[in-house]
Amino acid sequence: MLIRRERTGDAAAIDAVHRSAFGETPDGPAAAHDDSPSPQPVSDPVEVGLVHTLRDDASVWIPTLALVAEVHDQVVGHVCLTRASIGPFPVLALGPLGIRADQQGNGIGSALMHAALGAADALDEPVVGLLGSLEYYPRFGFVPGARLGIVPDQPDWATHFQVRTLTAYELEIKGDFRYAEPFYKL
Repeated sequence: MLIRRERTGDAAAIDAVHRSAFGETPDGPAAAHDDSPSPQPVSDPVEVGLVHTLRDDASVWIPTLALVAEVHDQVVGHVCLTRASIGPFPVLALGPLGIRADQQGNGIGSALMHAALGAADALDEPVVGLLGSLEYYPRFGFVPGARLGIVPDQPDWATHFQVRTLTAYELEIKGDFRYAEPFYKL
């Protein structure tokens, strides 16, 4: 496995990763119960459009923090960290993290997480926030944001909002966590 920065030519493969990780496919579980003569087209999961919208916004997209995992020269995983804020402090938001369905459980997500957090730390970023699984992300040092006085600006996100502090973190970084605007349009 190779973890590297996303390249311009990776966009279609990244879309396929997020479709596989988050979406229903025409031959997936829903289709097995579909008795109609022609299957209905399946729309892309929101993560596909979110990555495109984030990538198109130079104020939030950080090319050095958009990573892919390759196995045998095929993109099988993707993660990106984008600009967010806690009051006046610039911080990062993680997501989406997607692994192709046929590659899940092989350590690719963990490798991408470690690479992304290491890269963010090397760039002197103080905090990474995310909305995600309370079972998966704590293994990477994520804790409920409220423990550190960092809360999402959308109260209904609080149950799954987590943060990971990095070396540049300082105790005065507290308050409402604000994602890049595309996250609010999901």
